[in-house]
Amino acid sequence: MTSQSGSEPAFSSEPRGDSLRLTLTGTWTIEGSDELERAGRQLISEAAGMRDICVDLDQIVRLDTAGAWVIDRSRDALARSGATLTYETTRPEFRILLEEAKYTECPPPRHGHDDVIISMLADIGETLVNVGGNILNGVSFLGEVVHSMMKAVRHPARFRGTSIVFHIETFALRSLPIIVLINFLVGCIVAQQSIFQLQKFGAATFAVDLIGILALRELAVLLTSIMIAGRSGSAITAELGSMKMREEIDALRVMGMDPVDVLIMPRILALLISLPLLTFMADMAAIFGALVVGWIYGGISPEVFLGRLQSAIALNTFLVGLIKAPFMALVIGMIAAMEGLATKGSAESLGRQVTASVVKSIFMVIVVDGLFAMFFASIRY
Repeated sequence: MTSQSGSEPAFSSEPRGDSLRLTLTGTWTIEGSDELERAGRQLISEAAGMRDICVDLDQIVRLDTAGAWVIDRSRDALARSGATLTYETTRPEFRILLEEAKYTECPPPRHGHDDVIISMLADIGETLVNVGGNILNGVSFLGEVVHSMMKAVRHPARFRGTSIVFHIETFALRSLPIIVLINFLVGCIVAQQSIFQLQKFGAATFAVDLIGILALRELAVLLTSIMIAGRSGSAITAELGSMKMREEIDALRVMGMDPVDVLIMPRILALLISLPLLTFMADMAAIFGALVVGWIYGGISPEVFLGRLQSAIALNTFLVGLIKAPFMALVIGMIAAMEGLATKGSAESLGRQVTASVVKSIFMVIVVDGLFAMFFASIRY
């Protein structure tokens, strides 16, 4: 028999052949952490070699998660030696504590390779595997989104028009001021630098050609997509991640509704509509900024600027940026939704997924822009 006095954690043992009954008494709480650890080690020592062990918890005065964890850790240690340990208590709060504070052995930390080259190659391999997994998940998720859109086409009553209009207002209308301002300023800066450099060769008017082609084909759509990725993409990830943390998405599934239909498809459709509209406004803002700087700084009158611009660009120059916009919107929406649904149950996880959403979206927007640039160059469009 082993015991300890006072309110410290204690137990008594009653051997019955190859079985043992342990009656726990006292206070098994974090306040007496040293005594708690000592009692846990003595409990394992007392029960060593027994086949069947019954632990009576009804005589415990107080029990918290620390005490429950020590008790369950003892159970795990005895189970590894081949013993069977059962709990006996009429107090449901003790059973809940033992279940919630269940002992789990933590795996040992992974140690990196001593060789720097091997460590670098291992990191590269792990990154490639993760990239491959992200691509497969993206293709699968794209299939779900397309399937959801097809269901909306077959059953128009399921089409969530109100939700789409609301998100268009959020993504397009409320983003318009900052998108216009940024593209206006970039148009001003590019025009000033172009005129400054070309004046050396007496070809300041050629800055109009440069600005018109660069803004319409590349700058406007790229800057707009990056801004939407940082503003609207992060908002989508944060909204879906918060819903995931509060189990609202699970609640939708319980009610028989598909989260892709209810939450994701309206947001992606709204982005597909909003980004081309914002790109058009960005085109106009960038050209207007270049016109103002060309007039004030370069002495190029608005009439000369617009005439030169009309001869420098064609319809395909204007359409290139608008063609890219829906594809970039699809990439931003899918990445934002996937990262939001990947959120775990903590605020740290939500912050990590929002950061990953913005970084991945901006990276993929630049990649898509580069692919389109090569494609249009190859077909001479």
